[in-house]
Amino acid sequence: MSTDQAARPRPALRPPVSRAPASPSLGTMLHATTSSISVLLLIVAAGALLHQPMLIPPLAASAALVHSTPALPLAQPRSLVGGHLLAALTGFAVLAVLGSATWAAALAGGLALAVMMFSRTQHTPAVATAVIVVLQAPRPARFLPLLLAATVLIVLAAMAATRAKRGGPAYPSYWW
Repeated sequence: MSTDQAARPRPALRPPVSRAPASPSLGTMLHATTSSISVLLLIVAAGALLHQPMLIPPLAASAALVHSTPALPLAQPRSLVGGHLLAALTGFAVLAVLGSATWAAALAGGLALAVMMFSRTQHTPAVATAVIVVLQAPRPARFLPLLLAATVLIVLAAMAATRAKRGGPAYPSYWW
């Protein structure tokens, strides 16, 4: 190393610049939170009326995604409804072939992602739907209509919530 290079001062280390989006306003956070809670309680109430639990963790994640980031492609009805249904069907296929085992559930989750990507219905919370199907082995004739009803309810609630809030993005950005 030359003496010229050794004498040069080293540049000061700078903290990395955050590329995360700005925090939403308090009103936006409150609206998203109350809208998400409302639709989840509605799903719970529907399940109670049917004497069948309808609220599964992936639906809570879906509600959070749709109400906090309604413009994302992952939050659109095509991805929300189609993703959950295709992931559930993938889970049932894996369950039929490999049975209910944790390793089969992991395989179902990965395969569900591939099916959603292929069909352009990516909805990341739906991967967990495939896992739940393999681990819980619900009856398809009961599970699939309830899952469809719950996902449609999330879409309808998001539509109502975005129309109730002035100035926010309208949901959905597209249907198909």
